[in-house]
Amino acid sequence: MVAALAGVSRSTVSRVVNASPRVAPGVVEAVNAAIVELNYVPNRAARTLASKRTLTIALVIPENTARFFADPYFASVIQGVAMYLSATDYTLTLLIASETDPEKTRRYLQGGNVDGALILSHHSDDRSYVQLATSLPVVFGGRPAGHADPNTYIVDVDNVAAAQTATRYLIDHGRRALATIAGPQNMSAGIDRLDGWRRAADAAGLDVSRVEYTDFSVSGGADAMRRLLASGATFDGVFAASSQIASGALDVLRERGISVPGDVAFTSIDNDHYAQNSIPSLTTIEQPTLEQGGKMAETLVRLIAGEEVDPLTIMPTKLIERSSV
Repeated sequence: MVAALAGVSRSTVSRVVNASPRVAPGVVEAVNAAIVELNYVPNRAARTLASKRTLTIALVIPENTARFFADPYFASVIQGVAMYLSATDYTLTLLIASETDPEKTRRYLQGGNVDGALILSHHSDDRSYVQLATSLPVVFGGRPAGHADPNTYIVDVDNVAAAQTATRYLIDHGRRALATIAGPQNMSAGIDRLDGWRRAADAAGLDVSRVEYTDFSVSGGADAMRRLLASGATFDGVFAASSQIASGALDVLRERGISVPGDVAFTSIDNDHYAQNSIPSLTTIEQPTLEQGGKMAETLVRLIAGEEVDPLTIMPTKLIERSSV
C-alpha cells in the first residue's frame, strides 16, 4: 500500500525504510509521506528473516548480581548503550553471565540469537569471551585482562594515566608516604591502576611497598584499610582504585579518628554517588561512562554492518577536585 500510494516499487520502499543512501531525496520524501498517511509500521519479523539478522544485541556482564546492582558504573554504561540503540532497530538483551553456566551463555551467543555482543567487566579467566570474537562481532568495554590481540575491539579509558594523575595530585599536595588499595588483579582496570600508581610514585622517588588488594566494593575497601593500618605502615596519602573502595576505607579512618585530609589525603577513580557522598567528598578521576556505553554500541552496530572501525577507542577522563585532599 505504501508503494502504491508513493508511486514507487516495494523494493524502493524497503530501501527508504532501511535508510539506503541510494534513493533520491524526492522519492524518500514521497515514501515517508505515504508512511505517515497510512500509519505504516515496518514488519520487523519479515525484515529480520530477509536480512538473516535478529536485530538483537547482547550485553554480557560476567559478575554476580550483588556487584552488578551495587556498582553505579554498570547502570551508567548500560544507559549509554540503551540511549544509542534507541535510535536504531536493535533491542538489547542483558546477560549477567556469572549467574549462569558459562557454556550455556556461550551457546546462546553463538546460537544465532544475537547479531553481536558487548562484554563489560572482563576477568582474565573469562577467555571464552575473547574466543567468541572469532565467530561473532564483539566489543569489549575495557581491555580484556591478559589479552592483547590487536583484532579485538575495545572501548576503554587510559587507566594507567588516570591513576598517575590521581597519584600525582597527592604528591603535588605534599604527600610523600603513599599507599594504595588496588583493585582485582584479574581485571585490566585493577592491573593498570596499580601500575599507574607505581609509575607516579616511582617518578617522584617514593616508596611503593604500601599496597593492599581487594575487589571493587565498599566492604572490600574497608577490609583493606583495616589490613593497611594493622600492618603498622605509616602513610599520609592513599590512592584507591575505585570510589567504592575509597568509600569503605574512609569509613574505617573515620572510625579510628584519623582525619581526612588532615592526616591522610585520598584520591580515587569514578565520579559517582560514592565519590560525591563520601565523608569527605572524594577528589577523583571521572570516567565518561555514559559516553563509553554509547561508543561501545556504536562500534558494535558498525561492525555488524560490515564497516571499518578503529579497534581501540580511548575515552577522555578528567580530575574532579573535592575536599579529600
